[in-house]
Amino acid sequence: MKQQLIFVYNANSDSFSSLIDFAHKIISPNTYNCNLCSLTYGNFSVKKEWKDFVQQLAIETIFLHKDEFEKLYQSQTNLPAVFIKEKDSLKEIISAEEINQCENLFSLKELISSKLLLYAKHYHSNI
Repeated sequence: MKQQLIFVYNANSDSFSSLIDFAHKIISPNTYNCNLCSLTYGNFSVKKEWKDFVQQLAIETIFLHKDEFEKLYQSQTNLPAVFIKEKDSLKEIISAEEINQCENLFSLKELISSKLLLYAKHYHSNI
């Protein structure tokens, strides 16, 4: 199995949660609890700049909601977060704290790029 980069949103996948999240982002964006969502999505869809960035990454990417992640990995952690999955190993490479410090999409992309580079150097990976 190849490596996978797993982005986990701090939001649930059900329709009601999606509706509440949508309203929250518009009404009170400063108090919305998923900075990964806020930075990568506009009010209605994923930002083109984000979509283009993810497509150019040299690693398979997966996006999960909080409930999906907890079900798949029986893991609870502070979210949002980014993980690398390699075989049976799941390693957090970007914490909620680091994502929440990003003020814009550019800083998030820089964070992801630098973390992938560090991971590749440390684990002799081809990312």
